[in-house]
Amino acid sequence: MSEDREKKINEYIQRDPFARLLGAKVEILKPGHSRVTLTVTDDMVNFHGNTHGGVIFALGDMAFAAAGNSHGQTAVALNVGINFLKATNSGDRLIAEATEQTASGPIALYDITIRDDRTGELVAKSQDLVYRKKEWFVPKSN
Repeated sequence: MSEDREKKINEYIQRDPFARLLGAKVEILKPGHSRVTLTVTDDMVNFHGNTHGGVIFALGDMAFAAAGNSHGQTAVALNVGINFLKATNSGDRLIAEATEQTASGPIALYDITIRDDRTGELVAKSQDLVYRKKEWFVPKSN
């Protein structure tokens, strides 16, 4: 993949308004892989004072979306299943990594991990399926 094409894909994915709203940042984006970070704020906790599961899910989903679309082809989620493994709190920095495991035709499987940046502990894990449409938001070079 050309450097110019990778740059266009990155710019496209960086425009995610929901990620911006949450303060999430796509720090690594390359074909089949992404890393997204987020610092939990006081507005992101539940009534127990722990990070809301929806925030953790959203962070993993952003990493999944970035990695799934990292080839420049429009990709949408088919299935997302998440396991919550450790509670986190306001002030914690979370890192979501998504890695393409296999791709067959328009379907690809991704492994997503969400970790506490300070301790390295696994906060949540998910395996997600993406469907790649016959649309390219950054077309392949001929």
